[in-house]
Amino acid sequence: MTSPFKYTLLFICILAAMMPSAFAEENILGEEISILDIDALDQEINKLNSLNLNSAASSSKTQNYQANKAEINLWQRIYSRYDIKNKNNSRSKKYEDWFSARPEYVERMMDRSQKYLFYVVGEVEKRGMPSEIALLPMIESAYNPIANSRSKAVGIWQFIPSTGRLYGLKQDWWHDKRRNVVEATNAALDYLQRLHTLFGSWDLALAAYNAGEGTVGRAIAKNRAKGLPTDYANLKLPRETKDYVPKLQAIKNIVSNPTQYGLYIDPIPNKPYFTSVEAPAVIDADLAANLAEISYDEFLLLNAEHRRPLIRTNDKTQRLILPINAADTFVKNLSQNEKPLVSWNIYQPKHNEKIRAIANKFDMQESDLIKANDLNPQKAIKTSTMMLVAKKEGTESNADQNIDESKIQNDKKSEDPVKPNKHKVKSGDTLNKIAKKYGIAIDELKDMNQMTSTDIQIGTILQLQRNN
Repeated sequence: MTSPFKYTLLFICILAAMMPSAFAEENILGEEISILDIDALDQEINKLNSLNLNSAASSSKTQNYQANKAEINLWQRIYSRYDIKNKNNSRSKKYEDWFSARPEYVERMMDRSQKYLFYVVGEVEKRGMPSEIALLPMIESAYNPIANSRSKAVGIWQFIPSTGRLYGLKQDWWHDKRRNVVEATNAALDYLQRLHTLFGSWDLALAAYNAGEGTVGRAIAKNRAKGLPTDYANLKLPRETKDYVPKLQAIKNIVSNPTQYGLYIDPIPNKPYFTSVEAPAVIDADLAANLAEISYDEFLLLNAEHRRPLIRTNDKTQRLILPINAADTFVKNLSQNEKPLVSWNIYQPKHNEKIRAIANKFDMQESDLIKANDLNPQKAIKTSTMMLVAKKEGTESNADQNIDESKIQNDKKSEDPVKPNKHKVKSGDTLNKIAKKYGIAIDELKDMNQMTSTDIQIGTILQLQRNN
């Protein structure tokens, strides 16, 4: 942003204050991922509820946004604190053109981000990080908390299972914390800060977030050995990684001046959208939404970590995330509620019991039973499998009983195919494809096989597990 433009903007903001208020191709460990195909993503976006936003009041911008609580447009708050050096080039121009050609996609993405963006921006600022880091989920997941990639990366920050666990994001039959916007954001920022400390610049940290720190580290070492520059622009990196920072640059430019690209972005109020409330340890998800008087889709977008229609914890209470204007409603309606909080029971199938038989036993549609339990109708049900079934009228629920989570996880793992020790490279194989096939981080695969590049030869035998 040029200095004349900065001063012009500052002057406009001061005048406004006097007026009345009126695709990430690889994930963070370098495994190939894809946010939903554009058409598929559009179809999914159409299913999500969007909220009508009122224009926020404007006020003068200051250097210290922690002290300044004025209701400026949140987009202005973000672009006023950009701190990563602009690197506009042909790559960023390519993505500017891509977004410009898809105004409805951009509008939906920006609109959906308004549920989470205030929180993410605040956490970024607390850590003294550049504000454009808050825009990163736009190129990771289009700010979709239920986005899933082909490599099993999940959530707005697209954590794969292993990295999620490494950063404290628990995943079990009931929950997937990678979808928890609060916890996943803190985990992602922890990781980005560590990468920045490791590599010393934000563009290299972002490259490592995309391709893996091993990939970036090796590229730096190669250039250093040849006496070449070791900055982002001069490193030999995968194409997806070379495009990663330009994608963010394109989003930065669009947020700063959408009209230049023929786009319009609704203002977002500079205030929190959601808060957390205390809830019973066990409660139906649809009942929680009804008590808050919000749609079920809206509830799920804010509480996407819960994988079942029954929300439960082994603690005495739990916290749910709700729109601020629905929090008091939930508390009030919960205190006055006299109906059962749970309409589900936990059931252990009998030997060779079929899905259809279980559904009939509990007066359920077979499709509802499959959906509630994420079942594969092509596989036999194990007797040690835990299932949710509809609670029959007049019976007590057993959904608050203690569950041996380790047994559930072990049983789930036993259904997965056994990972072989080795893989023979065949025609069409790439290291990314092999890593994805066996659920191994690409850097881990390289390390196990003492590889310094992603080049592989047909017939090569790759180790898939470390020797004890």
